[in-house]
Amino acid sequence: MTEMVYGSVPAQAADPILPRWWRTIDRWTMACILILFAVGLLLGLAASPPLAARNGLPPFYYVERQAIFGGLALIAMLAFSMMSPQTVRRLGVLGFVAAFGALLALPFLGTDFGKGAVRWFSLGFASFQPSEFLKPGFIVITAWLMAAAQDFDGPPGRLWSFGLMGLVVALLVMQPDFGQAALILFAWGVLYFVAGAPMTLLVVIAGLVAFGGSLAYQSSEHFARRIDGFLAADVDPRTQIGYATNAIQEGGFFGVGVGEGEVKWSLPDAHTDFIIAVAAEEYGLVLVLVILALFAVIVVRSLVRLVRERDPFTRLAGTGLACTFAVQAMVNMGVAVRLLPAKGMTLPFVSYGGSSIIAAGIAVGMLLALTRTRPQGEIGDILLRGRRG
Repeated sequence: MTEMVYGSVPAQAADPILPRWWRTIDRWTMACILILFAVGLLLGLAASPPLAARNGLPPFYYVERQAIFGGLALIAMLAFSMMSPQTVRRLGVLGFVAAFGALLALPFLGTDFGKGAVRWFSLGFASFQPSEFLKPGFIVITAWLMAAAQDFDGPPGRLWSFGLMGLVVALLVMQPDFGQAALILFAWGVLYFVAGAPMTLLVVIAGLVAFGGSLAYQSSEHFARRIDGFLAADVDPRTQIGYATNAIQEGGFFGVGVGEGEVKWSLPDAHTDFIIAVAAEEYGLVLVLVILALFAVIVVRSLVRLVRERDPFTRLAGTGLACTFAVQAMVNMGVAVRLLPAKGMTLPFVSYGGSSIIAAGIAVGMLLALTRTRPQGEIGDILLRGRRG
C-alpha cells in the first residue's frame, strides 16, 4: 500500500549493506572510473619503460607501482562509496585536519625531489603529497560550513569558509604550488556560487584573483616563465609543451601504432602530466575522445543526480567534488594542447602517481556515496507527496 501511494523505494535501511549499495550506486559512473584506470595502465605500459630505463629500473617498474596504488585507490573508492553522507562529512573533516597539519609540516620535513617546490614527504619506498588529500577534505568541510549557514541562527559559514580558503591557498602558494591553489580557489568558488552567492561578490573575487595572479607573475620567476611560454607566438620544440604538441599532431586520428610513439623518450613527465600526449600519438584522436567521454559521463551523471538531492550538504559537497574532478582533467589535457599554461597537474586515474590516484579514489568514493539514491532523499519526492496530499 505504501508503494502505491508514495512510489517504490530504492532501498530499505534494513537491507544488507552490499545489496543496498549495489542497488543505489551509480553503476555507470563506477564503470567509467574502472575503464579510466584500465586505460591508465595501458598507457603506462607505453609511457613508463623509457623512464625506467633512464633510472636503471626494470621495464615495468612504474606500471607495477601504478597497479598497486590504483588497487588501493579502488579499495578506498569502494569503501567510501558505501558510507552515508554523515560519515563522509565526518571523515572528510578529519581528513582535512590531518592533511592541513601535514601541509604545515612540509617546510620543515618535506622535500622537493630536485623540482624546486617542497610538496612531498619522502617515505623511502614512496612519497606523500598532502595537497592531493587536502582537496576532497576541503570541499567537504566547506560544504558543511556553507550548508550550516543556511540554517536558522546558523554560524557565518560562508565567512569562515572564505578565511579557510585564503589560509589554504596562501600555504600552497608558499610551496609554490599554483596549480593546486587554483583548484582550491575554484572549488570554493563553485560551492559559494551553488550556495547562492551574489554575482557582484563573485566579480569582486575574480578581480582579486586577477590581482593575485599579477603579483605572482611579478614575484615568481617560475610562474612568470610558464606564463611567458604559454603566451609566446612560437613553441620551442625542445620544451615539454613542444614535444607534446608535436606528438598530438603526429598521432592524427588513429595514431602511429601501439609502441611506435616517440614522445615518451623525450618527455620526463610523459607518464604523469603529459600522459594524454602519449595517448594521442600512439592511439590517435579516437582514444582521446573516449577519455573525454568517460570524464563527461562521470561528471554529468553526478550533477544530474545531485540536482534532485534535497539535503544542502550533500548537494554542495557532491557538486564541488564533481566539478573539481572535471576541472583537474580539463587542466591536464588543456596544458598538453597549449590551451592553458603548464600547471603540473595529473589526469585522474590515468596518470602515474601514488598520492594523486589514491586521493582521486577517495574523492570519487565520496562522490559515489553522495549520489546514491536514498529513500525520500530527493526534492521531487517532497513535491510529489505534496500534490498527492
